[in-house]
Amino acid sequence: MPRPTIPDRRETLLDVAERLVLDRGFDAMSMQSVAEAAGVSKGGVYREFAGKHELLDAVLLRSTARLGERVDALTAYLPPPVPLSALYRAGVEALLADPLMSAAFLDDRAVLGEHVRAVDPERYRARFRWITAHVEELRAAGRVRPDVDPEAVSLALSSVTIGLLSASALIGPLTADQLRAALGVVEGLVREGIDVGPDEGTRP
Repeated sequence: MPRPTIPDRRETLLDVAERLVLDRGFDAMSMQSVAEAAGVSKGGVYREFAGKHELLDAVLLRSTARLGERVDALTAYLPPPVPLSALYRAGVEALLADPLMSAAFLDDRAVLGEHVRAVDPERYRARFRWITAHVEELRAAGRVRPDVDPEAVSLALSSVTIGLLSASALIGPLTADQLRAALGVVEGLVREGIDVGPDEGTRP
């Protein structure tokens, strides 16, 4: 007997995959387990995603978009361009409020497993280019020190973020409080050393 059609099948599969990754980790998740949990055939999963890595990529891209929307909401009261420290502070809060993204930061081996090695570097490069362009916009608006090198700032902040992604594997599991504190230090350094003008971070 054919399985009933599921409305918004792709979104349903992404929801199920995200839950399974959080519950079991990427390495233990399978296309079959996603199919069973979603109530669709395994072939139905493969019609949407070519494989396990492609499925998790889609989950992570959706989570990244979710983070961006949250950052936009937290900084919506600020006139553009949003100060760099405010963006960073909003990013911390958005990250820690998102179970998948914060889990990836806090324990990437248990959650993302082997997928960590398969992530396309272009994802980091795109982020690097976006930060560079935003700092250039802030400098043109007089919102950062005039001697600031946008590319150098972007490289420094990108390196910190990538380093924190790897920290749990190198120095042991991190707690959410440790992550918040570490990112808070970076936000403070940006506010004091790069931003120009009064503190305009996100509202408490």
